[in-house]
Amino acid sequence: MNKLWGIIIIGVTLLMGACKPGTPSEFIQPDDMEDILVDYHLARAMAEQDGGPYEETNYRQALYIEAVLQKYGYTKSEFDSSLVYYYKRADRFVDIYEHVAERLEEQALLLGATEGEIGKYASLNANGDTANIWSDRTSLAMMPLPPYNRWDFKVAVDSTFKMGDSFLMQFVSDYMYQDGVREGVLYVSVSYDNDTIISRNIRFSGGGINQLRIPEFNDHQIESIKGFFYLGDGSHRTTTTRLLFLSNIQFIRFHKKQEEKQEVENMLFDESNDEKQKDSVAPGIDRERLSPRIMRR
Repeated sequence: MNKLWGIIIIGVTLLMGACKPGTPSEFIQPDDMEDILVDYHLARAMAEQDGGPYEETNYRQALYIEAVLQKYGYTKSEFDSSLVYYYKRADRFVDIYEHVAERLEEQALLLGATEGEIGKYASLNANGDTANIWSDRTSLAMMPLPPYNRWDFKVAVDSTFKMGDSFLMQFVSDYMYQDGVREGVLYVSVSYDNDTIISRNIRFSGGGINQLRIPEFNDHQIESIKGFFYLGDGSHRTTTTRLLFLSNIQFIRFHKKQEEKQEVENMLFDESNDEKQKDSVAPGIDRERLSPRIMRR
């Protein structure tokens, strides 16, 4: 009897596994979709990197993406319909993009953004006067539908922070929109020990490098840093693809250079001494001789 029950349980388990919903055969399967999306973003980045007018960039992107689809044996119509299928199943789409992000981060040229402003901070660690202190995920896929339209973060504050630190947050954005308004937002706030809060935000609607700068505040210690990414235009549901992919997220901290601070202090000290000594010239000394003269021939 126990053996019979064991067979029944195994049979039910196998049946439940067989009934688990999969991707219909008319759509691109998840593994292939992941491969295509990795090459898709790299192709778009290559087109952006070549530069030129907006129309030329769009034309190159279309050619590169067509080459990617030919590589995997799919048409643009099949790709677009598969995007719509996964988009309507947001949880599955986000899972796919988690893997896409991991694979893109392993590439030597992450979305082609290893030069310029992004690249020069890419190899920095959390030490030094200029440091990349971002320890959270560096890539993110967002949709204008809750809960995928907002991502909150905190930056760890420790003893290496100093008064007078300033910050730069930057990232690469890549929109995959079939229609609709692109409304990306980054918000960051820095709180200090005297209840002062400095906050900044930027809106970004296109692809490429985006930067947000937070100025120095000299008189107090930093207590916390937090913020969020937000993707708007989600007031109504749609079956068309609206996806924002963020990559190479960095948060750079700049210490105020000690030599600059010392130079300012020395300047103030010299000016103070000049004021004190201005009217204390010893008797018998000709002030005229102490003044600079223009030598004439």
